[in-house]
Amino acid sequence: MSTETNLYKEKGLTLRNLRSILFNLPKIDLHRHLEGSLRLATLAEIAHEHGVDLPSWNLEQLRPYVQVVDDDQPDFHGFLAKFKLLRRFYSSREAVIRVAYEAVADAAEDNIRYLELRFNPVALAFNQGFSFEEVVDWVISATDQAQDDYPIQVRLIVQIGRHEPQYARQLAEIAADRQERGVVAIDLAGDEITYPVTDFVDVFRWAKQQGLHITVHAAEAGPPSNVIAAIEMLGAERIGHGVRAKEDLSVIDLLNQQQVPLEMCPTSNLQTGIIPKLAQHPLFAFYQIGIPVTINTDDPSISNTTLTDEFLVATHGAGVPFRVLPEIILNAAKAAFLPEPEKKRLVDWFDNALIKNAAAFNQNHVKKNVDD
Repeated sequence: MSTETNLYKEKGLTLRNLRSILFNLPKIDLHRHLEGSLRLATLAEIAHEHGVDLPSWNLEQLRPYVQVVDDDQPDFHGFLAKFKLLRRFYSSREAVIRVAYEAVADAAEDNIRYLELRFNPVALAFNQGFSFEEVVDWVISATDQAQDDYPIQVRLIVQIGRHEPQYARQLAEIAADRQERGVVAIDLAGDEITYPVTDFVDVFRWAKQQGLHITVHAAEAGPPSNVIAAIEMLGAERIGHGVRAKEDLSVIDLLNQQQVPLEMCPTSNLQTGIIPKLAQHPLFAFYQIGIPVTINTDDPSISNTTLTDEFLVATHGAGVPFRVLPEIILNAAKAAFLPEPEKKRLVDWFDNALIKNAAAFNQNHVKKNVDD
């Protein structure tokens, strides 16, 4: 039994108590895919309204096609396959707006106060013949409305698929044109085993010159060297996942020396088979080395998770001590793709909020012990 688990027992904390504490922490999610954030109930309603051709109309029978279930074997390509069916659900302007709005609402209801939501306009537009510009504007409109309705700040990242280099320049231009409307970055994602970064170098360098930030999925399923390519060839300021960097000391040194934040997603990494079990996740080891790690959801509906769940998984499964979670949250604030004055306000807000949260927890815990 770990020292941290013993500490929870000494404090009289049950798993339910711990989850409640983690829920109450104000949190940041830097790595969440819109296309992996659809509510199952919404999928069913959209399917009924628009006659989407599905393997089943029954919600429970549909679940294995769009969500990781207990019978699924951990598999990277199997995980990505869930997105193929999800592309069918962006059947109208109203559907895209609803899905984007609900993604932000669900994050806010999990006490996420800052969210960077990434999305692939090709996935939202291609099957229905919408223009990429249209769907980006619909997502912006929906997230603006959700920010008015909930206590959350949202910024958007336009995702480019590795298997679709023909759209890269157009998507980068759309993102650059909408920086004043909340789009802050572009991301390269998808099958990094099959598709290298070489087709994207010019586009990403151009995007960075326009003021866009850069994040890249790397060393999730692909080799550690993909991190080097992402940083040196594409100008990545953050790395999505980066789990397999643990296999190469030179990559670990690069991440540490340049203080490149890692957007880590423990449950997703388990479900894709990138790690065999949570206890082997390198999240805390990277933290100990000094790499700025963050904790994120990746695809909450596909993984059937929330950010509170991910924090619970980190502390209860991956060996991350509860005491370091505020620092990991602050890592995320410092890594946010915001102008420096805005970022400083975000960091200061979270610093103060986390101190107040810790004080409230300690006060309530002491009172509970006295009452007991």
